[in-house]
Amino acid sequence: MTLIMQLHQDHINLSRLLELMELKIQKLKAGDTPNFMLLSELVDYIGNYADQYHHPREDHMYHYFAGQSGALDEHLQQCEAEHADLKQASKAINETVDAVMHDAVIPMSDFIGQLEAFVQRERDHLDYEETVIFPGIEQLAKTDDWEALEQKLPEPEDPLFGEKQGENYRELYKALLQDVIAAR
Repeated sequence: MTLIMQLHQDHINLSRLLELMELKIQKLKAGDTPNFMLLSELVDYIGNYADQYHHPREDHMYHYFAGQSGALDEHLQQCEAEHADLKQASKAINETVDAVMHDAVIPMSDFIGQLEAFVQRERDHLDYEETVIFPGIEQLAKTDDWEALEQKLPEPEDPLFGEKQGENYRELYKALLQDVIAAR
């Protein structure tokens, strides 16, 4: 599997998590109390996995292909800037969720708005990469390029979707399993 295929699979996995987050937001809007531990794990995983594994791998790929197409270069620069912005947004929403879990007084409408904005930013970013960045890179890439990139970037062990699920995401893993069982 090429690096871009691995990154595409990450996007599929992240989209599933964003859907789960949207369900939790709907519960909040309906006046229900969602599982805040699960919400915390969702926000934590989306931010941490993206910041520690996913975005650095993308950025490395972007640097590798930089300079090969002027039009693509502009998009690559924009995407790298979005990675930095998303890191800050992820940190901010994580702090807000943590504050809510520790009984901070935050108007529910503000909390819901922050969650919705976070989900929308993440979705917009994933869509941008899938519809603009990845196709542009695929037009340029040759088999040798993928081999060179794969040698430099070993595949990280995903603490949620990998073979071994991390302790930090136990509730999230259970929720995903329940989602799969419910879909059957």
